[in-house]
Amino acid sequence: MATPQITESTVTVQGQTLFYRQAEPAQAVPKLTVLLLHGIRFSSETWLQVGTLATLAENGYRAVAIDLPGLGRSKDAVAPAPVGQPAPAAFLKAVSEALCQGPAVVISPSLSGMYSLPCLLEHSQLFKAYVPVAPICTEKFTAEQYAQIKTPTLIVYGDQDVELGQTSLNNLRHLPEHQVLMLQGAGHACYLDKPNEWHLGLLAFLKQLKLISPSRHGIAGRSQWRGRQSRGDGAQHHPDPPHAHARQGDRQHHRQERRDR
Repeated sequence: MATPQITESTVTVQGQTLFYRQAEPAQAVPKLTVLLLHGIRFSSETWLQVGTLATLAENGYRAVAIDLPGLGRSKDAVAPAPVGQPAPAAFLKAVSEALCQGPAVVISPSLSGMYSLPCLLEHSQLFKAYVPVAPICTEKFTAEQYAQIKTPTLIVYGDQDVELGQTSLNNLRHLPEHQVLMLQGAGHACYLDKPNEWHLGLLAFLKQLKLISPSRHGIAGRSQWRGRQSRGDGAQHHPDPPHAHARQGDRQHHRQERRDR
């Protein structure tokens, strides 16, 4: 397999200069774009080091990882909202329009929930799919608001993340088109604790997106899920309906090992 090309650049969004990394398949046209955000202690370099950028490109996806305002190599950029408060949806909309070449899969851990959630609720047409990883700000929105969003969603958390992991799961399960990926033995930054399981679960979810007609994407209609999805620990599970309880999330008795809040 040819090594994917990973490049670095900057983009100007709302007058702010943001750094980003991009990985593309060495051959063939990318299937779709995956936009990766990050937590407060991390940056786009995290996705480089853990191998997510390369993994996505090797599997045919275009991966774009940005450094959020005030963090990483975008530290001179001014954030559009205080940490922990929902940012104006227009910010991530502008990022998406500048970098994503159409609807993208948005991966959003921890801090980045302050950017992704407002944009999802106001501009769901920009999201091919949503992958929240124990994000903040889930309590800022109501079950009724979540219920209006038909974007395919993979809720990810570590079973040792007894705070944000469980809180975000409880709130985000109101998204009607969701599935749950629990990483066993992982803390808050679960993709760092269990990178292989993270990549397996993410790729299985992305593969399912081929079964969703573009005309049925977003708030206009329900997507159709088929088959089963690998849970990342080798087990299989069906999509978790909105009314079901994620049983795995009730078995949390350990302290989280790592936080990036």
